[in-house]
Amino acid sequence: MILEKGNKLLFIGDSITDCDRKKPEGEGTFDALGKGYVSFVDALLQSTYPELGIRVVNQGISGNTVRDLHARWQEDVLAHNPDWLSIMIGINDVWRQFDKPLIKEKHVYLDEYAETLEKLVSETRRNVKGMVLMTPFYIENNEDAMLHTMNQYGDIVKQLAEKYDCILVDTQAAFNKVLKNLHSSALAWDRVHPSATGHMLLARAFLREISFNWEK
Repeated sequence: MILEKGNKLLFIGDSITDCDRKKPEGEGTFDALGKGYVSFVDALLQSTYPELGIRVVNQGISGNTVRDLHARWQEDVLAHNPDWLSIMIGINDVWRQFDKPLIKEKHVYLDEYAETLEKLVSETRRNVKGMVLMTPFYIENNEDAMLHTMNQYGDIVKQLAEKYDCILVDTQAAFNKVLKNLHSSALAWDRVHPSATGHMLLARAFLREISFNWEK
């Protein structure tokens, strides 16, 4: 596995990352990391690699867009001085265009998303040992308008991962594989906020990309 002894791994994102984590600092025991994929990643790291003492911090905030991440980046990322940083953002950037179509000041269109996310990645990448970029996703079986738009934002994440030598977690591809056998409603009632199964899928996809040893 690519994480090393004593590394601090910080996750930042929206409600998918947040999942009722402790505020203001999402760290510690008893649901401090929330109830989603971040807590699953931590549990698997602690139970499988206890000798490494990996420190996991959850700084997700529900409702955030990349615009919000930019506003709190210094306090919620850089001040923590993580060794590894994982970013998953973009769902609300897209969703607000569909569920609040008339409130355009809440929309984060593709150009702003790409420019802002690249600024955060480029300015932070040199200060951390490694960075993981997770694509935004929409859990849907059909090629509808929101899924089409979400994939465009996901493509930006893929391009930045390649440009800045980051690890890529293609969450949409992971969900698409499961959707061959499960309907989207079985994974997320609103196609966005996953069930425990969906969060485990995210955790497994993340761990797979950091070379987690499932046989250990």
